[in-house]
Amino acid sequence: MKGIGLALLLAAPLQAQEFSGLARLDPAKSRIEDSRKGVEIDLALSQPVPWRIFTLDAPRRLVLDFAEADWSGADPAALLSGERATALRLGRGRPGWSRLVLDLAEPLGIDSAEMRTTPAGAARLRVALGPVTAEEFAARARAQDPAGEVLAAPERAAQGPLVVAVDAGHGGVDPGAMREGLIEADLMLRLARETAEAINRTGTMRAVLTRDDDAFVSLSERMTIARAAGAGLLLSLHADALEEDEASGGSVYTLSDEAQDAASSRMVERHQRGDLLSGLDLSRQDDRVATALMDLARLDTAPQSARLANALVAALREAGAHLNTRPHRSAPLAVLNAADFPSVLVEVGFLSNAGDRARLVDPAKRARIVSGLVAGLRAWAAEEAARAPLRRR
Repeated sequence: MKGIGLALLLAAPLQAQEFSGLARLDPAKSRIEDSRKGVEIDLALSQPVPWRIFTLDAPRRLVLDFAEADWSGADPAALLSGERATALRLGRGRPGWSRLVLDLAEPLGIDSAEMRTTPAGAARLRVALGPVTAEEFAARARAQDPAGEVLAAPERAAQGPLVVAVDAGHGGVDPGAMREGLIEADLMLRLARETAEAINRTGTMRAVLTRDDDAFVSLSERMTIARAAGAGLLLSLHADALEEDEASGGSVYTLSDEAQDAASSRMVERHQRGDLLSGLDLSRQDDRVATALMDLARLDTAPQSARLANALVAALREAGAHLNTRPHRSAPLAVLNAADFPSVLVEVGFLSNAGDRARLVDPAKRARIVSGLVAGLRAWAAEEAARAPLRRR
């Protein structure tokens, strides 16, 4: 992890049936001391818990947050030795979190950070700090929220246009809904291509298609494609059909709150460990650690998804697209399982409704949908960028 500049979120899930009370620190088996290059932290805990690590400047310090830990019986002076770290403080952070703060005598960056679970159910957190320049230390600290949350919007701006994964639902052996000679997979591929072209014309966003022909792409592979492209969000396009033709109009779906924990567990079971979260290799982490890592990441991306849905609904309405009477909904949809980037599913209409079918085959009516989608994406991106400095404060 040499050179990382963002907060790490590594954890095990908070489930009452697995854990009893707080994770207790074992001071006799824990140490913070100088190493040959920097500082090594070795903390023995009674059980794995969610944790975060990040650095802050002016003054220079390393922060470890745990949800949560019992520091009783720990003597900071006895835990700390060496000269590169000058002071250690243990206490409470924000509600539900315990905090460890290590004052640094010189600029040190996070070389590695890992929590391992023992067969007996205990945990060991090991962190290695190495030398960096003062300028690099300050830059990394600025890229992090003092609460330990990753600020993705400024990073995307620094790296180039916002990458939007446009996902045409179904395809290949999975045609989706079919009515009156119309096939959902074909209609959504055409709409996805038109949306991608409009996104690319903005100059501030770049689109990547999860499929560009009539091929079957699994739901997990769609997220993998988005992640490999560095996508900042996933926009999945569908047009369902019901037994009756009364329902009509577009809706934007986000992952329901009650589905989020289950979503993390399914992702751990079905995905390769290197493909769960962009930028982190979880191949050496057990299921509980990998699951809770995604749960923590979703604390940031779930609200972003909700704001994206709201922005899309408002822009689609402004563009004159036909919307359902309940345009923002939530459901346990598998394609929205990714934890490391916001995801929404847009039901652009119902193939079971004659009016919606007509709107989806009419280029002018379809253009309203495309215009609304792109406008909503731009409004959301601007809002997230505006939120970044507020979060830093």
